Amino acid sequence: MHADIPNHEPSFMLMNCGDSIMSRPSMGAWLTYGLGSENQNLPGFIVLSPGGYPTKAVENWQSAFLPPVYQGTYVDSQHTSIDKLVANIRSPHATPSAQRAQLDLLRDLDADYRGTRPGDPRLEARIQSFEMAYRMQMEASDAFDIGREPQPVRDRYGNTAHGRQFLIARRLLERGVRVVQLWQGGPQPWDSHENLKEQHSKTANQIDAPLAALFSDLKASGLFEDTLVLIGGEFGRTPTVELAGSGGLKMTGRDHNHYGFSVVLAGGGVKGGTLHGATDDFGFRAIEKPVHVHDLHATMLHLLGFDHEKLTYRYAGRDFRLTDVQGHVVREVLA
Repeated sequence: MHADIPNHEPSFMLMNCGDSIMSRPSMGAWLTYGLGSENQNLPGFIVLSPGGYPTKAVENWQSAFLPPVYQGTYVDSQHTSIDKLVANIRSPHATPSAQRAQLDLLRDLDADYRGTRPGDPRLEARIQSFEMAYRMQMEASDAFDIGREPQPVRDRYGNTAHGRQFLIARRLLERGVRVVQLWQGGPQPWDSHENLKEQHSKTANQIDAPLAALFSDLKASGLFEDTLVLIGGEFGRTPTVELAGSGGLKMTGRDHNHYGFSVVLAGGGVKGGTLHGATDDFGFRAIEKPVHVHDLHATMLHLLGFDHEKLTYRYAGRDFRLTDVQGHVVREVLA
């Protein structure tokens, strides 16, 4: 892989939204827009991140100029109780029947207002969000409750924030949620400017067992062939140590490197066991079959059934797409 800029913020935007500067819909929003939803009681795009937002926060899963219903729904997966995982999942003030009556009244008022303001997507999104929240009170309680899983299954994933969120992700996929994005937590958990060996080992161990458990379960249930998994970050690290004295850092870390890094694709139509491309002898720059982020997005869209040049949305007088005016499908990784 290679990207454009060695800074977190623009690289997060490029990897998630296809543009490092302008406000664009996230990949999850594009996929939900194109695929629709298989479960009317849960959001089509759910984001799990323990302990708060990553760098760039909600911009990573924004819908931008797409209808707001396609924006990712954030869940703080560090929590274990349903009430904390999904805020306001239960009303402390009203019974379900009373809530239904309140929503019916609100819907009628919104419908009257919509008649005087036709074509306002924000109002329609607000109406849909209230309805979705009501329906989630039953469905989400089941989907996010990993206590319903047998103890041996929970043990395989591990009783950690990452183990729990991987298990929740599997349960969401089984219930028809189209896109589930898992974050490792914190602004940049792999940003090891010092103590790289120690920090990278710790960070990798957090997801090693949960990822293996997820793959095993997806394969056992037959979902692996229909689920495309992307594992990666916004860029890589340099092959050289970071200079001592740079901000008081020790010579035990590595700096940002957008010229050459790796991601993993698995499942949904990917040719297993395939290594594509290579860096130079120093491990610094991708020189053999380099793949840009636009190419990665084009390939992922192809695997999910889309021509990346035709999945468009007209806004401000032009047809926009995730890959802008670039991107080529990497056919060597297709099964």
